Amino acid sequence: MKTKTSDRKPQDKSAGKSPATGVIAPEIRPGQSIELLKELHILTVEGKLNQDSRRKLKQVYHLFQFIEKLLLELPAKATGATLADHGAGKSYLGFIIYDLFFKALNTGHIYGVETRPELVQKSRELATKLGFERMSFLNLSVAESAQSDELPAQIDVVTALHACDTATDDAIAFGLQKHAKFMVLVPCCQAEVARCLSQHKALSLTRTPLAELWRHPLHTREMGSQITNVLRCLYLEAWGYQVTVTELVGWEHSMKNELIIARYTGQKKRAAAQRLRALLQEFGLSGLLETRFTLPQDNAVDNETLG
Repeated sequence: MKTKTSDRKPQDKSAGKSPATGVIAPEIRPGQSIELLKELHILTVEGKLNQDSRRKLKQVYHLFQFIEKLLLELPAKATGATLADHGAGKSYLGFIIYDLFFKALNTGHIYGVETRPELVQKSRELATKLGFERMSFLNLSVAESAQSDELPAQIDVVTALHACDTATDDAIAFGLQKHAKFMVLVPCCQAEVARCLSQHKALSLTRTPLAELWRHPLHTREMGSQITNVLRCLYLEAWGYQVTVTELVGWEHSMKNELIIARYTGQKKRAAAQRLRALLQEFGLSGLLETRFTLPQDNAVDNETLG
């Protein structure tokens, strides 16, 4: 049995309206708490949006639309859905998901994971002020959170919005460990693969003309970012996820625009594992098989010729 939108409590009719005018701003979703948006400094004290806040709100809302559909697909259970938001920052995403989805339910829990203690404390204080009782904020790195007793053994949805560099990979590892049904990732500032490409650049240039694609530093960074996300998608497929890659918002709003949605099917794709190994070998990155992209036991061998 799936959670239904009709199961939610009636929304506060005053929510989503400016206290000064009583008119719902076109950018604000019905049911959205104006007090929350002000506390997050998305709205001014007068209930207005500036250009930067409008862009930020549009991005978070667009991501919420994807996440809401996934939450509604989850089978109903007594404890409700669980969501872990990695690299939470000021927890814009977590608070808005709670306000628009979890608040109306009597079950479910959101965990915000963030390394900056001052942001964690502010989020805890805001959750208490707003009565968002089923939100927890943990002062941990993504990698540390996988070993923390403060999170349950199973998490339904894992999100990572602009988690920098390898934090996105740590979020994927966390999702695999927690048997996540869904992962929603917006990668940011990938540097690990770019560093590896730079280290082996001279050898690669003598070995293959493809190395011209990352001979210049700017191209190295761009290629590293592109390769990293391709590898992540193959890795998720090898572990039994169906992967969709799309835009988060238009390029005019953000250059960090790639959205990866992974849905667990349980069908571990050996072909994806083979292509992952082949790409790592081609780009001189095979060492990552032992650290970042460890494959399932039944997919770890590559003894077939890819067509």
